[in-house]
Amino acid sequence: MSRGQKTAMESLLVVLSLGVLLQLAGCSPPPDPVMCTHGTSNCTITNTYGSFTDRTICRAAKVTYPRTEQELVAAVAAVASTKQKVRVATKHSHSIPKLACPGGDDGTIISTARLNRTVCIDAAKRLMTVESGMLLRDLVEAAAAAGLSLPHSPYWHGLTIGGLLSTGAHGSSLWGKGGGAHEYVVGLRIVTPAPASQGFAVVRELGADHPDLDAAKVSLGVLGVISHVTLTMQPLFKRSVTLVKRDDSDFQEQVVRWGHLHEYGDMTWLPHQGKVIYRQDDRVDVSTPGNGLYDLPLFRISPTRELIDARAAEERLQENGTDTARCEAAQQQQAATERLNVFTNDGVSFTGYPVVGYQHRIQASGTCLNSPEDGLLTSCAWDPRIRGSFFDNSGFSIPLSRAPAFVADMKRLRDLKPDLFCSAVDARIGVLLRYLKASSAYLGKPEDSIGVDIIYYRSHTEGMPRAHADVVDEIEQMALRKYGGVPHWGKSRNFAFDGAIAKYPKVHEFLRVKHRYDPEGLFSNEWTDQVLGINGSPSIIKKRCAIEGLCVCSNNSHCAPEQGYFCRPGKVYKEARVCSFFKDY
Repeated sequence: MSRGQKTAMESLLVVLSLGVLLQLAGCSPPPDPVMCTHGTSNCTITNTYGSFTDRTICRAAKVTYPRTEQELVAAVAAVASTKQKVRVATKHSHSIPKLACPGGDDGTIISTARLNRTVCIDAAKRLMTVESGMLLRDLVEAAAAAGLSLPHSPYWHGLTIGGLLSTGAHGSSLWGKGGGAHEYVVGLRIVTPAPASQGFAVVRELGADHPDLDAAKVSLGVLGVISHVTLTMQPLFKRSVTLVKRDDSDFQEQVVRWGHLHEYGDMTWLPHQGKVIYRQDDRVDVSTPGNGLYDLPLFRISPTRELIDARAAEERLQENGTDTARCEAAQQQQAATERLNVFTNDGVSFTGYPVVGYQHRIQASGTCLNSPEDGLLTSCAWDPRIRGSFFDNSGFSIPLSRAPAFVADMKRLRDLKPDLFCSAVDARIGVLLRYLKASSAYLGKPEDSIGVDIIYYRSHTEGMPRAHADVVDEIEQMALRKYGGVPHWGKSRNFAFDGAIAKYPKVHEFLRVKHRYDPEGLFSNEWTDQVLGINGSPSIIKKRCAIEGLCVCSNNSHCAPEQGYFCRPGKVYKEARVCSFFKDY
């Protein structure tokens, strides 16, 4: 290994090592995704990563920040009376696709950032009603203070309740109603456009038995603005977690079985190591000692200078490193991440498994959001104000019944050239697999599924190939085409959504509700029309579109032939079309 490559690897590890020292320090939380040049007018909106999949900038004429439902009704009436396009933005705008863009330069953004309060808690009936802009972090803490727990949620607590419902965000479980937070919605209030005779906006109240609730609880934000959400809760409980690292030789046999064995079980595949980390996670009696905390290293604060240096080192390895150097870096990163520990036994230190803690401390993580502004001395790793971590996230799910064959195919692809996976997949995270129960929501999962998350390097330069990108591209095409998978509504790149809506058997019921609630399509944009099959395609065909994940390549110009990347069949899934480096094929 060259001296430069060794320096690059060392820089990548510094930020991980310092994470332990900075867990209790200050932090600069991510900025507002909406920025305006004249007060609340002439605005742009992006996501928390500072870039949508097509790298374009979304504009809007103005933004409004209602603080009450009455102000929210007024905001919707104002746009409906002039037939302006409108979209809803959340506090941190975590969706990777262009869900938040109103379209054109004349639209309006309604932000729910100030609709962030608890409306009421009925501990006796185990019901909790909150405003839609409330962060998951604040929701679960308020519930715990009342002796209640939200049974399931995503792993990142920086999402708002309205945002996570709109995209079907989830945790991991096949037990009970499953791991989707939307399965615990028993009522909501949603503000939609209305005729002039009704003041241009109405509040629709949907109870547990209302036939439209299954449309509203996963809606992509095209029905209107959710004002209040009522959730059914459970008495405050504890969980016991143990992470078990094993050889991946029986991974395909375990992939279905594990979800039935453990209520909150998941799996993380480390392909370059040939290992799987099994999360053994179940409820225990509330009297069981322990005050554990889930504190995922990726979601902790880090020194900004070190984040910038680590990204620069990552770029050098991507552009000039060898496969050997990348694999050594990947192994060291994984080892450093394991030393940081995903859990602590008391909120400060890790002393060993099992880790026992209350549900609100175990179910989600995100300590980089918890501290006051410190002038960007520290930040979340992906903060777009710095040149730090910059990545893509492919999220998709496949029917659980087909998961063993899918895992076997992934392993087959790995076994051809294991070293390619060192740079293809983020070594700190691996490939995360979570369990999902079939949902009654029209845009929810039509059958029990396994959700797959893969995070990987993204270049700041448009059209710049990343090392061995064909590995993830083949896995994703295999999942979607061969195994009948669907993309996560809030993740993935454009090509993954092409034709996906046809796999939802109740989409026509959803579209009927959409037409009743918003017949003018004011809350729809170009992206939602494309992914819902109303008009156009989410794929964008142009030079190097496959490098960006905007299309599946059909000729070499969609790759980067000038740099040696050509459109080729997949190595295991031959029907895939991926951009492969000529020396790798």
